[in-house]
Formats: sequence, structure tokens, C-alpha cells
Amino acid sequence: MLDARLLDKNETGTDPRHQRGALDLARRLPSLLVAAKEIAATVMHGVHGRRRAGVGETFWQFRPFVWGESTNRIDWRRSARDDRIYIREREWEAAHTVWVWMDRSPSMAYVSDLAMQPKIDRALVLGLALSDLLVRGGERVGIPGLTRALASRGIVERFAEAMIDEEKRGAATAELPPADALAPRTQAVLIGDFLSRPDEIMAVVHAMASRGALGHVVMIADPVEESFPFTGHTEFLDVDSTARLRVGEAESFKKDYILRLAAHRDGVRAACASRGWSFALHRTDRPAAEALLALRMRLEAGAGLAPAQGAS
Repeated sequence: MLDARLLDKNETGTDPRHQRGALDLARRLPSLLVAAKEIAATVMHGVHGRRRAGVGETFWQFRPFVWGESTNRIDWRRSARDDRIYIREREWEAAHTVWVWMDRSPSMAYVSDLAMQPKIDRALVLGLALSDLLVRGGERVGIPGLTRALASRGIVERFAEAMIDEEKRGAATAELPPADALAPRTQAVLIGDFLSRPDEIMAVVHAMASRGALGHVVMIADPVEESFPFTGHTEFLDVDSTARLRVGEAESFKKDYILRLAAHRDGVRAACASRGWSFALHRTDRPAAEALLALRMRLEAGAGLAPAQGAS
């Protein structure tokens, strides 16, 4: 279905560059969707069975009554079998909304020989796998500025179609998500390389968190971006412009580059910490499941999200 929609190139008024971008995304998405679902299924086993008490109808467990609690929650039948008073707890069933943004700007296409996949592929796999995992746990998930929050089991296919349509309109190159305030008690997950200026990133974080939303930033990095292995005559190209830099001894720039990279990451980390958001660095030479599991645990800790359940 995705391929059929993408290969229709007879629409009027569409920039050919946008059509090429949509077609490129269409060719790569099927394998990325498969990878996302496989990783989500793997991580699902790591959180399966982690349940929380809350508002719902499904019985979870009995626990001793604590002085000061409402007597309406006492299970008198169970209490009659013992010399203690017991509360009947129900499993958490209140759905939360999580907004997942995946960076698809030009810099995300970078990939070195040391990486498992391009940064954009890793961001898409992580974001789609997380969305699938969250929906299996009963949560609503949306892409800020692109889709509404959904609770569909076909969430990855829905998101893929929305992203392809956005590519065809030529509106998918933003380096940062929309700086819109999110509703209270929601969470945001932002996945990208975050090479924008730290003050620009801080402005977006503050805007999204202005009403109390929690957030988690995952910075994707290619291992070459950290090691700077370049030597001799090297030409560096800016993927976001026509700028070029030619140097005769690239290795002489390594020390300053490493220091500036560390300062930039500290700035992004500080932008997140200023609103109580989490920050994590993920390299593309590491397994995607590793980052997904850590992210899922942060989400659960942040707002008591329901655990992922087995596929039906």
C-alpha cells in the first residue's frame, strides 16, 4: 500500500525534488518498519509483566490497608479471611499521550564505515519501535506537527504514510520539532542529531514544556563524528548549504573539534535539564534495542506509563 501511494507521480504542482525525497523514503521504509517491529518485540519481553497500581477495572493484587485511605477500597470478603484489612488494587489503565519526533533533516543522512546504519535510519527505527511499544501498552502516540495522537495497532504504518506525504509536500527538512506547547501530563520524545545551536534547542524545549509536559531527548551520533579520524588534505561539506571547507592538515583541527563537540553536547544537556527533561546519547555503532529499552524505562519512570503487553 505504501509503494502504491508513493509511485503515483502524476500530482500537479509537486516539486520533483520532493517527489524524489518521498520515493527514497518509500524505498527504505519497508525494511525500517520490519526492523522497528522486531526491535519493539524484543524490548517488549524486557518490560512485560511490569504492572502498576492505578485507576482501572482489571484486578491486580490485594495489599494491606493503610490508615488514612478511603474505606470504599476495602475488600471486606478478603479481609474476613484474615485478621488484617485488605485493599483491592486495580491495574493502571489510564492512557497517556506521548509525542515522538524523528529528525529527517539532511545532516541525518550521514553514515560512516563504523556505523550500523545512517543516523536517519536509526532515528526512524527507534521512533517507530517506541511508538509500537507504547501503543501495545495502551498509550496514545503522535508526531508533533504531523499527526494527532493515535492508539492504533497499525501505528508504524500510519506514521510511515504521514511522513511520506510530508516529504512529498517538501516540509520534512526541519532540524527541530515545532516549538508548540504540549498539554500537561503528556511526554515528548525527540530523536535526532541536534546539531542546531543550543539556544535554539533550549527555546524549543522551553516552549514544548511550558505547560508542564515532560520530555526526553535522544541525540544520535555517528562514531566518526566523535573520533574525527580525518588526516591530510580534506574537504568538508555543509549538507544544509553550499559551504565547503578545504584544509591541508585535517588532523590539526581534531583537538579543537573535540572540545567544541563536548561544549555543544553540554549545552544541549543543559537545555534539557533546565526543564527537567532527560538527555541521552546514542551512537549508531550500538544496537538500537539498547537505546529503546533505556528510553522505555525513562518514560515509565516519568509518568507511570502502562507496561507493554503481548501482541494479540
